Amino acid sequence: MVTKAYGAYAADKPLEAMDIERRAPGPNDVQIDIAFCGVCHSDLHTVRSEWAGTLYPCVPGHEIVGHVTAVGGEVTKFKVGDTVGVGCLVDSCQRCPSCADGLEQYCENGFTATYNSPTQDPPGHTLGGYAQRITVTEKFVLKINHSEDRLAAVAPLLCAGITTWSPLRHWKVGPGMKVGIVGIGGLGHMGVKLAAALGAHVVAFTTSESKRQDAHDLGAHDVVVSRDRDAMKAHRGSFDFILNTVAASHDLDAFTSLLKRDGTMCLVGVPEHAHPSPNIGVLIFGRRSIAGSLIGGIPETQEMLDFCAEHGIVADIEMIRMDAIEEAYDRMQKSDVKYRFVIDSATLAG
Repeated sequence: MVTKAYGAYAADKPLEAMDIERRAPGPNDVQIDIAFCGVCHSDLHTVRSEWAGTLYPCVPGHEIVGHVTAVGGEVTKFKVGDTVGVGCLVDSCQRCPSCADGLEQYCENGFTATYNSPTQDPPGHTLGGYAQRITVTEKFVLKINHSEDRLAAVAPLLCAGITTWSPLRHWKVGPGMKVGIVGIGGLGHMGVKLAAALGAHVVAFTTSESKRQDAHDLGAHDVVVSRDRDAMKAHRGSFDFILNTVAASHDLDAFTSLLKRDGTMCLVGVPEHAHPSPNIGVLIFGRRSIAGSLIGGIPETQEMLDFCAEHGIVADIEMIRMDAIEEAYDRMQKSDVKYRFVIDSATLAG
């Protein structure tokens, strides 16, 4: 099925309109007309080959919200007209221990990403959500319960939301805990909202004094400018958990020293250059941990979406036309967005 899309034919070429092929729904497939697609920094890294291994043509996009237009004969969970989402994964082996535990993001045989993964569909690799429609196996489609007028702001939950929700849930964040969120961007702003909704006392860390009020507005109880040594020192040894969303190389010791005994700092941003080696003494003398976390599995993503619908949580977004994506990428590199761009997929029609 020919579908209008937007992508790039090479790393040094701008994104442009193109026609792509989508498979007709098989017995277990769900066909979705895409209404909105969030813009993730991973899209930029991939399409411009800032990460190795980009396959062209590259159509990014893994924060997808839309409506079901057809289902295969064996599909039981969805029907035509349902409002659904697709995140970073569209398949996995379904046989390994991680898949059996609903943690498909850690599939031991390699998951299939929504774009840039090998597939039997043309052109031989997956093409993402910067398109009018997509066909996905039922198991990797998610139910959206938010109201229709909020769907654009739901789209970033499929990556930014689950990337922060998964570690918050794994480390059992809740009432009585003091939780730090480092970085107030696409990921961090969702981390603040979710940690606060889970009942934690939330402290936001930012390098910019200008983001203080924004962080409070998002739900942070306290805000610390991390360049202020005295302000940082005042919180030493007091955090149960810190979620570090910053994708730039920086001094991790400044934050690990803020953890209580047995506290954990979880990293969800992958820096272009390695972080300076952490001070092992800081870890040893407090039995502190530095950990990492990758997106989330399908059951956990559905849990997050249901929680957000129940609590009225969505991302803070700026809507753009599809043909404004290059400008959006340039602004995103300058952190000039509060806090996620979302593409109105109707603009692909012209």
